[in-house]
Amino acid sequence: MNKKTALRRSVAATMLCFSVCASAASATSATSNNLVVESQAMDKSADACSDFFQYANGKWLATNPIPADRARYSAYDEVTERNLLALKSIAEAAAASGANDNSPAVRLVGSYYQSGMNESQIEADGAKPLAAGLAQIEAIQTREQLLSVIAQHHQTGTASLFNFYVDQDAKNTSRYIPQLAQGGLGLPDRDYYLKTDAKTRDIRQQYQAYIAQLFTLLGDSSEVARHNARVVMALETRLAKASLTKVALRDPQASYHLMNLQGMQKLDSHTVWANYFNDIGLATPGQFNVAHPKFIAEAGRMLHSVPLAQWKAYLRLHLANSNADDLSSNFVNAKFDFYGRTLAGTKELQPRWKRVLTAIDTGIGEAMGELYVAKFFGPEAKAGVLEMVDNIKLAMRDSISKLEWMSETTKQQAYKKLDTLIVKIGYPDTWRNYSSLKIDIGSYAINNMHVAEFDFKRNLAKLGKPIDRNEWGMTPPTVNAYYNPTMNEMVFPAGILQPPLYHVDADPAANYGNTGATIGHELTHAFDDEGRQFDADGNLKSWWTKQDEKNFLSRVTAIEKQFDEFNPIDQLHINGKLTAGENIADLGGMKVALQALRNSLKNKPQAAEIDGLTAEQRFFIANAQSFRGLMRDERLRLQLATDPHAPEKYRVIAPLANMPEFSKAFNCSAEKSPLRVDAKRVNIW
Repeated sequence: MNKKTALRRSVAATMLCFSVCASAASATSATSNNLVVESQAMDKSADACSDFFQYANGKWLATNPIPADRARYSAYDEVTERNLLALKSIAEAAAASGANDNSPAVRLVGSYYQSGMNESQIEADGAKPLAAGLAQIEAIQTREQLLSVIAQHHQTGTASLFNFYVDQDAKNTSRYIPQLAQGGLGLPDRDYYLKTDAKTRDIRQQYQAYIAQLFTLLGDSSEVARHNARVVMALETRLAKASLTKVALRDPQASYHLMNLQGMQKLDSHTVWANYFNDIGLATPGQFNVAHPKFIAEAGRMLHSVPLAQWKAYLRLHLANSNADDLSSNFVNAKFDFYGRTLAGTKELQPRWKRVLTAIDTGIGEAMGELYVAKFFGPEAKAGVLEMVDNIKLAMRDSISKLEWMSETTKQQAYKKLDTLIVKIGYPDTWRNYSSLKIDIGSYAINNMHVAEFDFKRNLAKLGKPIDRNEWGMTPPTVNAYYNPTMNEMVFPAGILQPPLYHVDADPAANYGNTGATIGHELTHAFDDEGRQFDADGNLKSWWTKQDEKNFLSRVTAIEKQFDEFNPIDQLHINGKLTAGENIADLGGMKVALQALRNSLKNKPQAAEIDGLTAEQRFFIANAQSFRGLMRDERLRLQLATDPHAPEKYRVIAPLANMPEFSKAFNCSAEKSPLRVDAKRVNIW
C-alpha cells in the first residue's frame, strides 16, 4: 500500500538483510589494527563455544540501546545511519546549488529535497494533494468506472485491490510480460486478518481504528468514519482469505499461470479485463502471467457484486494510506502511530530529513546514487570485491564437485549455472534517464506521485523490448545485496561496500567473515530451495535428476526442522519453511567463504595470530559481529510472522551448529560444542 515500494517482481529478487556490516566506530580499528573485527564489541568473559553470539557481541549489545526512532538496531542500521548522513550532505549541497546547476542529477535531487523539507507548505496543503484522486473516486457511477479508477491508482502508485507490473516471463526469460498478483491489503500479511490469538485480534482492532481516523481526516463524521472502517476491514478480510500464505508464495511454480485475455475471461467472466489493460496504456496485452488465479477470480467476483459505495470507501482509504507519509503531520502521525508504534514498537517518528532522504533514494535512487558514488566509492573497493567473488565461486565449484548426494549429470548443470552467473558491483554502468520526470520545489506529495507515475511508465515500456541486463533492483547507496534468479545475477551496491563493512586493507579473515560470507550467501541463493528451480538462463525449469532432487529436499527438510525448534519470544517459533531459503544461504555462504579464505591464504605469509585470535577465529567473529542487533518485541513478532530472514542471533548460532570447522577453530570440548549430532546436522552445499 506504499507507493514508494518498488514494483514487485513475479519472481522476487532474494534480498539479504542484516548480514554484512560493522559499526562506524570500527573504521579506525580497521586501519590501525588491520582488523574489521571489533574487540571492543566482544564479551571475552563469555564462553565462545556455548554462547558465541554473546562472546562476539556482548559489550556492543550492552552499550547500544535501540534509538527511539527505530524498531531495531543492528550493525546494518549503524551503517545505514552513516549513509544517511552522507546522503544528507549531498542533498543539502544540491538544494543550495539551485535549479541552475549543470548536473541534471543535482537539480533533481536538490528540488526533491527542498520540496520534502518545506514543512510549512506541506502543513498548509493538508490533504489538498489528494483532491483530484478523491474527486475521481466520488464520480464513480458504474463498474466500468470503478475498474478505470483502479487502473489510475496503479499508474500513480496506489496498489488498490491487486498488483500489476511488467517483468520477465519466468519460463521464458528472454521476454517481458505483464504480471497480475494478489495485493490490496493494509495489514502486513493475510494471517493478520485470519488468526484468532489475542495479540492479532488487538492489532486488527487498532488497524480499524486507524482506518477510521484516516476517514475522519478526509472529512467524514465520526459515525461515517467508523462505518467506512468496518466496510474496508470486511473487504480486505475477504481478499485475505483468497490470498496465498507467505510460505506458499515462496514456491515459484505456484505463482506462474500464463494466460491471454480469453483465458482471463474464463477465470473471471464478470470483469472486462480488456478495459483495464486499455486504461493503463496496454491495448493489446498478449500473454501475461496471472500469478494468483484464486485471488484474481475472487477480486473479479467482488468487483461485480460489492456495492459501489463500499468500493468508494475502500479506494478512498487506500489513496489516503498510500500517500499519508507525504501529507501534513496529522496524516503522518496517524500512520506512524499504527505502523510504527503498534506494529513495530517504534517510540518516535524519524526526523523529517531522514524520511525525505529515504523517499528520494527510493524514488530517484540512481540520480542520488550518481552523486553518492562520485564521493564515497572508489575503484579499489570494486577490484577487491571482484577478487573475493572469484575466490568464492571457485570454492563453490569445489564444494559442488565433492557432493556425494548429487550425480555428475546434475553437477554439470550446476557448474553451468555457476559459470554464467553475472556479478554487479557498486553501481550501474549507465545511469537511468530521468529527463521526463517532473520534480520541482512545490508539492512534495505531488512530486512523489510523479515519481510513481514515471516508474509505472518506465516499467510498462519494457514490453516488446530486449531484456535490460544492466538494470539494477537496488540503488547504489543501499546497505544490502541480492540475488535475482530470473537474471541469474548477484548485486552488491556501493552502500554495502564501504569501510568498515569492507576495507581493502583489512585483515582478509575478517573481510571474508563478513563481506565474503555475504557474497557466499547471495551465491548460494542460486542453489537454495527457490533458486535451484531456475536454470543457467534464469528460466523456471528443472535441471535436476529425480533422485538428486529428492536428496536435496531431504536436506532442506532438515534445516527447516532445525529452525522450527527456535523460540525467540512468547510461544512464537521461527517458521522453518518461510525462512528456509535464507537459512540455506547463510550456511552455504559461510562454508564457501571459509574455504575461499583458506585458499586465498595458501602460500602467503600470515601472522599466526592477531590480537590473540587465529585467522579462522577472526573469520567467525567477524561474521557474528555482522549480525549483532537488538529488536523491540513488537518488531520481533512482526518479523517472525512476515520476514523470510530469521532474527540475527539465530543466523549466527544455527550455521555454527552444523559446522565442525567452528568447534575445531575454538577448541570446543564435546560437552560445550554447539555442533549438532550427525543425524541432525545439516550439510547441503
